[in-house]
Amino acid sequence: MLNTLRLMLKRSFDNIRNEQLKNNLLQAIPFWIGSVITGFFAVMYAKIFAWGEKLLELIMNWHDWMIFIIAPIGFVLSWWLVKAFAPYSKGSGIPQVMAAVEMANPKEHNKIKHLLSIKILILKIISSVVLVIGGGAIGREGPTIQIAGSIFRKVNEYLPSWYPKISKKNMIMTGAAAGLAAAFNTPLGGIVFAVEELTKTHINYFKTALFTAVIIAGLTAQTLAGSYLYLGYPKTSDISLSVIFPVILVACISGIFASQLSVIMLKISAWKKRFKTDVSNIIFLVISALIIASIAYFINREILGSGKEIMERVLFTDNKHEEWYVPLLRMIGPALAFTSGGAGGIFAPALSAGASVGSVISGLIHLSPHETNVVILAGMVAFLTGITRAPFTAAIIVLEMTDRHSLIFYLMLAGMMSSIASILVSRHSLYEELKINFLKDLRSKNHVND
Repeated sequence: MLNTLRLMLKRSFDNIRNEQLKNNLLQAIPFWIGSVITGFFAVMYAKIFAWGEKLLELIMNWHDWMIFIIAPIGFVLSWWLVKAFAPYSKGSGIPQVMAAVEMANPKEHNKIKHLLSIKILILKIISSVVLVIGGGAIGREGPTIQIAGSIFRKVNEYLPSWYPKISKKNMIMTGAAAGLAAAFNTPLGGIVFAVEELTKTHINYFKTALFTAVIIAGLTAQTLAGSYLYLGYPKTSDISLSVIFPVILVACISGIFASQLSVIMLKISAWKKRFKTDVSNIIFLVISALIIASIAYFINREILGSGKEIMERVLFTDNKHEEWYVPLLRMIGPALAFTSGGAGGIFAPALSAGASVGSVISGLIHLSPHETNVVILAGMVAFLTGITRAPFTAAIIVLEMTDRHSLIFYLMLAGMMSSIASILVSRHSLYEELKINFLKDLRSKNHVND
């Protein structure tokens, strides 16, 4: 009798365990499918975006005065595409994902389609590429996060009614993390980004899905684009502990500059809302484009594009020290491009602005080439932190894109100092403020019947 009871209990336990394993597998499959698709789109988008930057460079090398023609066309066309077809595809995409995460509840989940959709995915790519061809100082990393969120939401939407229910919030957050991992090839950065920037819930509820999705998205991107680092391996050996002082200096300056840039962009966006007609918007865009074109033509072309070339040059060549005004140019460019109303991110422009700050400061105090590299990387972390207020995400991203694990202390220090310094200008991050604006808009009378 006792043996029979044991056998029955064992079979019941095995059935429960098998059912749980089956349920866990079914829960994981949609995340894996979304990750593979995200990796494919991230690589495709990266190639198209790089083609856009290369086309701009070819045009400038052919006839540099052409910038006065293509810049206004690019700015206006990028804005019009967004306004006409997908208004919530404008800008970075990260605030939209943050807003979607907050709206992933039974009362508001039907409004997420305005923030994450296939139409937004397509418009995000087209509008941002048009803007970068027109000289916009934008990046593709933030847009990739909104693209990934759209993919994961769509996968969740296509699940049949009999399928185990999957949290929309967890699906969107995991998609965003996978998007960042695929864009920068930084899987740890994607995970930390999800924890630090997107979620206030306990990660234990979806940690397996998050980790596996980020890894799969990264592996898919590597399979299609090859194993790579976003930047490479800057030389940072034989540095003394005294480099900690310029790291702190650059971190504080970058944090203040980045926070001030955020405030300026928010004020420009608020001012633009007063425009009553499209003509006013077009006039603003043409003037902005001509300002950028004039700076590029008469002063320095480094105001154009994402700024990745600046990072590569100051880290990997002997030409390490920028002119004093380059950080200002790398702030003017994003300020005008990001507020244009077209699609485009600010991750890469923020990194390049921080790199230029570190380059200028290290030149002024005559640091060695290897110490200069450390300070440049610290500036990158600090400026990105000043924009996002996510110091750990910024530090891990720069760590992974350069494979400089020995610098983790300096990078973390730069992020923390920047986080403290940026509060002196504004308490809230750019993304947080923009998220609030999107939520207010979506919760307004225009969308109550959606």
